[in-house]
Amino acid sequence: MNNVNLLCKTLKPHLKWHGARLSFLALFLIALFRVKTVNLSELSTGFMGKAKIESNYKRLQRFLREFDLDYYVLAKLVVEMMEIPEPWTLSIDRTNWQFGRKVFNILTLGVVHQGVAFPLLWWMLEKKGNSNTQERVELLEEFVELFCDRKIACICADREFLGHDWLQYLLSQPMMPFRIRIRENDLLSNGQHELPTRIVFSHLKIGQLELLKRKRVLWGHQVYVGALRLEDNSLLTVIAPGYTHKIIDDYAQRWGIETLFGIFKSRGFNLEDTHLTDSERLSRLFALLTIALCWAYRTGQWLSKSKPIKIKKHGRKAQSVFRYGFDYLRRILLNLEQYETDFFHSLQFLSCT
Repeated sequence: MNNVNLLCKTLKPHLKWHGARLSFLALFLIALFRVKTVNLSELSTGFMGKAKIESNYKRLQRFLREFDLDYYVLAKLVVEMMEIPEPWTLSIDRTNWQFGRKVFNILTLGVVHQGVAFPLLWWMLEKKGNSNTQERVELLEEFVELFCDRKIACICADREFLGHDWLQYLLSQPMMPFRIRIRENDLLSNGQHELPTRIVFSHLKIGQLELLKRKRVLWGHQVYVGALRLEDNSLLTVIAPGYTHKIIDDYAQRWGIETLFGIFKSRGFNLEDTHLTDSERLSRLFALLTIALCWAYRTGQWLSKSKPIKIKKHGRKAQSVFRYGFDYLRRILLNLEQYETDFFHSLQFLSCT
């Protein structure tokens, strides 16, 4: 249990939790990397110590049911751990899945760093389908309250995040320029004619990009528009409050939040394995996964400096930075007696130093 105590000491300066809560977090993180799933039955088998599996299971349930977690403290911990340089690119999106009759629908705001959106704030939507303008605005207001002194390059969002009121709010926030993809049937007006986006850019060939030099009216607001014809012949059309040659490249960073959801689900922690049905308990679980994500990613960054990830013939990396760190930590935590020195060294990536 000495390793658990070391992990507790590393986390204590940043979370200010009392001993029992820190001990639980340390045991949870170790178990998570060992079993690779958030299923409570599986997690309870990965806890270190002499406690019975049934006791570990009850401890997991008790934490997720009762602990009053300060999500703002956690958001600031993520920023400290990841050392993400400004200006930040933000990405907002939802992830959802269903277990029986229960629909899980999580609206998430993350800051993109090296291809991954690290979650800062998230809301459990008690409904199916898209978020509405009020929910998005309130989430961004929380972000502004927390990080009003941070410089923002832009916020990226996909075609779900559309509409007059939403766009009006973003245009009223000069600190938060946006890059939002619109649909091919959305109407653009030049003051004389109103045409669907697909008609305005119908001349584009695959791989061809065009940036309109003058603003167009969309949902009653003036915006700049750029479009790229994709390889499948579909149209990627993005709007922004100001003219920029980087409009498509900026928007491309939105994919970082899809990478995040992939890590939390099938490519990492198997979030969809949870049988939790209470939204607040699921939110606490999401928070714990965020800490694990940061630890694995920082570890992967360190590993890739001394031994870079191999590049395959198609030009892509053999594995992601997250997977590099995840597999390394998993090997250590499955064989702590053999890799005790490596474990001690890995703690520096949780220490924010």
